[in-house]
Amino acid sequence: MDDYMLLFRGRNRCLSPEQMQRAIEKWRGWFDELRKAGHLKDGGHPLQDLRKVVTGRQRIVTDGPFVEAKDLVNGYIVVTATDLAQAVELAKGCPTLDGDGSVEVRPIENGAP
Repeated sequence: MDDYMLLFRGRNRCLSPEQMQRAIEKWRGWFDELRKAGHLKDGGHPLQDLRKVVTGRQRIVTDGPFVEAKDLVNGYIVVTATDLAQAVELAKGCPTLDGDGSVEVRPIENGAP
């Protein structure tokens, strides 16, 4: 089994308390399914909108990147899967896909640098 990072991208929408509760329940349900099946390695964390970017040899610090709202990374988890195809299948259950979001699936390098 290999490790894969699932990066959640999408817009930060203003939800009513009821909508937020339903969204949280969907996410918890999906995490529970992954955990019970032995695929959830690291539950990750949601990410705040605040960000700084350090760039180049001069270590310039900016508030960006300023990308389209649909490209914002909102959070991540790490799953274990037999291969990339299985990791993609696991990603298809992500609640962010019920809206306008997307999930980027990336293999994690195994071994020390």
